[in-house]
Amino acid sequence: MPTYPETRLTKALREGEFPVIVSLARHDLDLARAAIDAGAFAIKVHLNAYHRATGTTFGSFADERRFFENLATLGVPLLVMAGQEKVPSPQEMEALANLGFEGFNIYFNDMQPHLLQSRLRPIPALGEASTDEDLTSILDIPGAMMEASVASFADYGKPLDERDLDRYRTIAGKAGIPVIAPSQKMFVPDDMPKLRDAGIAAPLLGVIVTGTTPESMRAAVQPIVAAIRR
Repeated sequence: MPTYPETRLTKALREGEFPVIVSLARHDLDLARAAIDAGAFAIKVHLNAYHRATGTTFGSFADERRFFENLATLGVPLLVMAGQEKVPSPQEMEALANLGFEGFNIYFNDMQPHLLQSRLRPIPALGEASTDEDLTSILDIPGAMMEASVASFADYGKPLDERDLDRYRTIAGKAGIPVIAPSQKMFVPDDMPKLRDAGIAAPLLGVIVTGTTPESMRAAVQPIVAAIRR
């Protein structure tokens, strides 16, 4: 297994800084710049995936490479959702690492062994139907962090509630490694201390929160970042 470096992002996740990660609704540099201008600590992009919340299909590494090369010039930590049935080849994972990507995310059930041989830190995601056995299997991956993508699609966009927080609290308590919570629910500034208290290491703000334009991105991310800094 590779030895993963400690980075600005992993340090922030481990030391309780609660960094805001933004998942782009589409691969658009203006959208990425708006997120960074609004205070995002890191940016997440997608490969080989159909994104249910937006209806967007993200292409292969060859399709998206030019955007990734441009994104890498913005100087923030980068993560990639690696795919679903199709994932990057070992050579493509190496190219992503060379561009400065430091971690990859994928649903645990879609994990393929060669991904764990890459230089990108694994951040497997639990899904709605994931079990304690799945969580344990993730913990067996050296150096892994975790995403808790556990809301049902029917609940996307609804307010965060106590049941969500209880599930995050349970997952984080069992995990003992940094757990990232994606905004399948409609995260608002007042949710940030609740997520933090539940043991979440970082919010991952996606289209449900950020919308699809630079203007909506700034309007959503700035108050969330401000709430964390208070």
